Amino acid sequence: MSNQSLRTPAKTAVEQCMDLDAGESFLVVTDEKRQAIGEALYSVANEITDDTAIVRYPVGSQHGEEPPEAVAAAMTGADVVLAPTTKSLSHTTARQEATDAGARAATLPGITDGVFLMGLDADYEAIREECVAIYEQVADADEIRVTSPQGTDITLEVGERDWREDTGIVHEPGAFSNLPAGEVFVSPVSGDGTVVVDGTMMPHGELTDGQTVRFEVEDGYVTDIDDEEISDQVETAAQEVGDAAYNLAEIGIGTNTAVTELVGSVLLDEKAGGTVHLAIGDNHAIGGDVEAPLHLDGILREPTVFADGSQIALPDSNV
Repeated sequence: MSNQSLRTPAKTAVEQCMDLDAGESFLVVTDEKRQAIGEALYSVANEITDDTAIVRYPVGSQHGEEPPEAVAAAMTGADVVLAPTTKSLSHTTARQEATDAGARAATLPGITDGVFLMGLDADYEAIREECVAIYEQVADADEIRVTSPQGTDITLEVGERDWREDTGIVHEPGAFSNLPAGEVFVSPVSGDGTVVVDGTMMPHGELTDGQTVRFEVEDGYVTDIDDEEISDQVETAAQEVGDAAYNLAEIGIGTNTAVTELVGSVLLDEKAGGTVHLAIGDNHAIGGDVEAPLHLDGILREPTVFADGSQIALPDSNV
């Protein structure tokens, strides 16, 4: 796909989502598999500010893996950072340190040309309104329960941790978002129950024809996974960091009603309005305190969510 065909979503990202100004420095972080998207973002940004750079590094082996030190240093030194990469930088110390230093950052992990075109063709002001509506229902809750017809029944303790809104509007220093965006999320302090993923979960992509991934959670840690590939992935990470790899890392509620179907991309599918995703592994950059070399999201198509016992109103689901 040509850079010209990627220009429209690139303009949405740079201008509407990031609000890049002529006096700011801009950095694209990418790799060889996402370079066309990186170059489209660079081209649009370069028309706004002369202080524009693009850095490319080899594809990582795992989502949440830290980038090379030189890349991390460049991120910390920029005013605005966009990171279309194969493996996610969202939950890395490099991203956290960049936003702590005042950078406005958005990561686009696993982005493809198709997802870029579909996911950035959205009204991000409307998505922000959906986020506010969900946030107001969950922000003060101590306990969140999620159920689904497929067998999910899990209760999560929020503790003192704050819910966060991923609106795609990244206009303030230190702000952070995924792109495509659209979710309200928190890193729970604990949880107990069963999760049955029937939407999307890597490495499988979209689950179809009745396929599911089931995992059990006790005291905030995953104790059993019925999928061999995913179980092996978590066990490999546990060899490096121990029990942290099994951490129940996140619950997120999708608010992007422009997503009308699951396509097998976690980046896009977890934002679909009316879905819920729960994640295993790292959460230190999203309000938790666990560092691990993976962050695996599993998406539920038909969730019901209760905040302190009261059912919340989810966006209408189109998936």
